[in-house]
Parts: sequence; C-alpha cells; structure tokens
Amino acid sequence: MPFDPRHRSRILLDGRDRAPARAMLKAIGFDDEALSKPIIGVANTWIETMPCNYHLRDLAVKVKEGIRAAGATPMEYNTIAISDGVTMGTEGMKASLISRELVADSVELVARAHMFDAVIVLVACDKTIPGGAMGLLRLDIPGFVLYGGSIAPGKFHGHDVTIQDVFEAVGANARGQMSDADFRELENHACPGAGACGGQFTANTMALALEFLGLSPIGSASPPALDQRKQEVAFRAGQLVVDQLKRGLKPKDYLNRKSFENAIAGVAATGGSTNAVLHLLAIAREAGVPLTIDDFDTVSTRTPLLADLKPGGRFVATDLDRAGGTRIVAQRLLQANKLDGSQLTPTGKTLAEEAAVAVETEGQEVVKPLACPLKPTGGLVILKGNLAPEGCVIKVAGHERLHHRGPARVFDREEDAMNAVTGGKIKSGDVVVIRYEGPKGGPGMREMLGVTGAIVGAGLGETVALMTDGRFSGATRGLMAGHVAPEAACGGPIAALQEGDIVVFDIPNRQLNVELSAEEIQARLARWQPPPPKYTTGVFAKYAALVSSASEGAITQPRL
Repeated sequence: MPFDPRHRSRILLDGRDRAPARAMLKAIGFDDEALSKPIIGVANTWIETMPCNYHLRDLAVKVKEGIRAAGATPMEYNTIAISDGVTMGTEGMKASLISRELVADSVELVARAHMFDAVIVLVACDKTIPGGAMGLLRLDIPGFVLYGGSIAPGKFHGHDVTIQDVFEAVGANARGQMSDADFRELENHACPGAGACGGQFTANTMALALEFLGLSPIGSASPPALDQRKQEVAFRAGQLVVDQLKRGLKPKDYLNRKSFENAIAGVAATGGSTNAVLHLLAIAREAGVPLTIDDFDTVSTRTPLLADLKPGGRFVATDLDRAGGTRIVAQRLLQANKLDGSQLTPTGKTLAEEAAVAVETEGQEVVKPLACPLKPTGGLVILKGNLAPEGCVIKVAGHERLHHRGPARVFDREEDAMNAVTGGKIKSGDVVVIRYEGPKGGPGMREMLGVTGAIVGAGLGETVALMTDGRFSGATRGLMAGHVAPEAACGGPIAALQEGDIVVFDIPNRQLNVELSAEEIQARLARWQPPPPKYTTGVFAKYAALVSSASEGAITQPRL
C-alpha cells in the first residue's frame, strides 16, 4: 500500500468532529486548501540570546516557501535554546546540556500533539543539534535536521580569529601577555555576525556528524550562516522534506550501526569535539541502535585525521566550505574504505552517491590527501583506568603530548579552578582536577572552556594537563580529559583524589591512573560522603534525579 502523506494530520483535521480544530486554525490564516494538504512541522530553535541561532527566523521563511512549493502546508513552532559561549564559566552554563533534553522534548511534544505528518528541525547552537535529532527520532516520522551554518571568522591584526581566541586571551591578559587595548579589540572583532562558532567546535562537529549519520542532507551544513546559498539550501530543504514524506522514508527505517560508525569517522577525521561522544550515544539510544563509549576509540583508531581545522588546526568552517565542503571529507574516507557508502541519506541517495558529486577546489589545504594525513588515526581517544573505570574522552588532534605525570591540583567547582589559573597558582607539570561538575553533580556537566582557554592563554597548554567529570567545548585544545566516569557525585574514584596525588595520563595505553593502591582508593571512598544536592526544586533538580552517566550519553531516563 502506498504511504499516505497525511498519515497523521487526517486524524486531527478531517471530518465533522474536527470542525473546532479547523475553525481555530482558520483564525490564523489557514484555509480549507491548506488544511487538506500534508502538514509539515517546522521546529525552529530561533532565539535572541546568541548569534548562533539568531538568523533562523529568516531561514524558516525559506523552508516554509519550499514546503508550500512542494504541495504541503508548513506550521512553524519554537523550542528553547541555551548559548554555551555566552553562559560559559557561570552557573548558567549548567543549563546547556540540560537544554538538549528540553529541545528534544519540545520537538517531540508539539509534533505529537498537532500530529504533523513530517518535521524539519532548524538548529544551530551546540545542544539544539542533538536535541533536534533526538526529538525527531522519538517521533519516527519523515524528516531531518537542517543546520543554520557557521559564523564568519573575525579579523584581528590581519588574521582570522574565532571565539576560541577570546577565551584564550582571557588567560593571556590575566598574565600580562596581552594589553587591555588588544584584548578589547579582539573582543570587538571576533564574532562579526550571526552563525554558530566557527571552528570545528561542537556545532560544526555535530552538523557534520548528522550529515554522515543520515539525519541531514549532506552538503547542507557547509554554506555559512549569512551566505546567500544558505537561503537556497533552506528552500530546497523545504521541498526535500515533502519529497521524503511522499516516499514514506523515516529515519529509523535506515539508521543502523554502520550509520553511527560513519558519523564517528566523520568526527574523528575532522578533529571534532569531544561532545560528539555524549551526543551520538544519546542519539543512538533514541534510534534503538547499540553504541558504547568504547566504539569511539575503535572507529577513531582506524580513521585518519584529514581536516586541518581549529581548534587544533589552522582553518575554520568557512574555509572547509570553500575547499569543497563536507562531501570532500566523505569522498576521501570512502576512497580509504573508512565509511560504509551504502548508508542512506534524506535524499534517498546513498552516502557514496552524495560524495561522488564533490567538487574540490584546486590547491585547497584544508582537507589533506589520503597519502599524507595530519595523523594516521583520528582525534577521539577513550581512556580508562583507576580514575575512570567507565571511561573518559580526550581529543588528540595530532600535536599533543602522549604522556603526562604530575601532582593533582584539586578543585570542587569550575570557578575555583579558574581563579587559580588566572591568579598564577597553577604551575608547569600540574594536573588540574575539576570535579562535582558531572551530569548529576553539576548538575548539567558544565563545559570548561574558560579554564582550558585560560590555561592555554597563560602559556601552560603544553605543560599542564586537566581532568574533569564535566565537559569541554569543541574549542578546547591541549591534554584535557573530560567526561570522567563515574562522576564524583556518584562516588567515582575522582572523588577520592587529594591535593598532590600523582596522576598519570598514558595515551598509547589508553590509561588515566592515580599512583595509589586499590586499597587506598577504596579506603578513601569508604570515608566519602555524597554532597547534598545543589538544587532541590525546578528543572535542575529534575534533571539530576533522572540523568545517567556520561559514559551512557548523559541521557535522562524515567524511573519506572
């Protein structure tokens, strides 16, 4: 039987009994003709609190034009969004990861209530991308995620800069290595307009990951936010979601284990954000696909690092676009047999078919040839050991140290660590430990870009290591281990650390250990008392009560 494009909206809008629903929709401009067509939800994460999502109102207009041109009726609705960059280093940052769940919930909830036949989700800032994907997969109706695009790089003293440079300048200015005048000039020019953060940070990482996964049309993410081509991409996306609906192609019909391995390979090949570990684990759960934290190390180890992108490299997302976009990366990896090219994309074409039309700009230096990768293995490394029995994640972009041994400098919250760095109290060789910042303990697993940026800006990036049960921004660089699990608030071994304990990072052997006997660690944990909850009411308290370990994607699970 052919797929009914109105498989859900008929229930809400057809027949005598549904006259009240039609009457209410006619009050805002929908007529009989519009209500007799398939109804497409346009889930928009527009918000006026950041540049990342600020332009999505304009893109939504074009998406809706495309939907109407293809013979369906769009209905736009909104979700919340939290800016990681704006809230970084404050109590507000705890809301960031929690917002992923609320984005997913709101995408799902409105679409279930209003029985949309398909949904297209407009995203930009970090958590809106996985949140949109999670909500769509819960619905299991035709649709995909459309990324709003990267911000253009800023200009400072004749060279390109991003928000990463501002975070690192905080440390440099605090140490007297950058003048106040230069510091303000950088602040004024780093972010020249709308769009998500410009390096291969979390937003651009997850946009690429969803293309390789099959939840976004490949090539749709590359055009920058304010490039005129983005308007064309949005219009075609509106047409495509209607076409996908008519074909009855639902994401769960074609997402599988190989799809997720493709996404991990795309992240690894581009030196992408460690947050991809959390988010792909969470998305896999919604898709019903088995995936573990160890899979990231396995795929990354067999995947070459090809893209010379910030934070570890030279170039930004707009440079990748000019080089030929994400299709170039996919084409390279397919040539090396590092991807499964048979996996489907929202167009109905396979990943191999989409990559085959890649157009590489002559002389581009952003994506390296297979014969001379930046590094033979990818950027994601999973460590275990007596400090991280469930694992932790490090991004190794190619130049970092592979070993570090030093004394622990222990802090129970991010602000205290930041004050120590900017106050000159962290010395070469130290291991900065920031705990009680995990999914439950934070709650919300804050990113540590303020601290990591300040460490690099203070000239300590090559001699200091850091470990935390919190997260890192995609802009973080250096020897930094995040997502340490179990977290301190759950009695993980990180809670047993004391000032001066010797911590050892051993990247080749995938180990993160403290030089203490198992008996000493257990004795300390036996004396440990869990801290009282930081929030006892509201959304933070609900999240802390329901959230799982970072090793499982920090997903929220009902207590059944």
